[in-house]
Amino acid sequence: MSYLSKQEYSIALLQLETTNSYQKNLTKLIKYINSNLDKDLIIAPEVYLTGYDYENFDKAAEFYNEAIDAILPLIDKQILVFTIIRNEKGSSLNQATVIHNHKIVYKQNKYKLFKLGNEDKYFKAGDKNMIQPFEINGIRYGLIICFELRFKDLWKQLEDVDIILIPAMWGKPRKTHLEVLSRALAIMNQCFVVVCNSANEDMAKSSAIIRPWGEVVMDDKAEIIEYIANLKEVKKVRRLINMN
Repeated sequence: MSYLSKQEYSIALLQLETTNSYQKNLTKLIKYINSNLDKDLIIAPEVYLTGYDYENFDKAAEFYNEAIDAILPLIDKQILVFTIIRNEKGSSLNQATVIHNHKIVYKQNKYKLFKLGNEDKYFKAGDKNMIQPFEINGIRYGLIICFELRFKDLWKQLEDVDIILIPAMWGKPRKTHLEVLSRALAIMNQCFVVVCNSANEDMAKSSAIIRPWGEVVMDDKAEIIEYIANLKEVKKVRRLINMN
């Protein structure tokens, strides 16, 4: 039996609040990783460990290097997804990082920067062409970071994946947009969409697992949202409504 034909694919969304203490955030992340080692997928919010701490960007980037060293030994058969601040060739990047089998197996830099949050002033934009499906254990994944959810051309680049991952720090005033767009993406691309958003006071929460038919699993009051998906639903929906 292939991994994709598994009846149960377990997911843990860590809908967490980022505090001013990098170390406190890392300690909490490690705690929740250790309590969810039975899951297939663990996902944390965008730049969860430091937030957008523009005044201490170099310090934040250095801390992520330490954090990766602490996290790698913990992640075995499961998959961990979150974003980090990375300095490369004199530029700062918001880099989605996928860890599996004690190593980083996929990286993707944020392409669409949110000008209202001044991201364009501090980050170098990633390459649009690098937003492509990737595969782990026979499952095809796609990844978009927060604001990128608004761009339908990126949806098209991720057609035919089984799961789209969205780490986010999406603001409360646009809560409805996050919920509607992520649900529409699941229905349009006929796949699972997994959104993990920040729980900070000014953030929308709305972390959710959206099934290919559009059903939503969401709990704004929870720090951990757990769900067991049946990935066969993807093929079932695509057979029922053939978009080709």
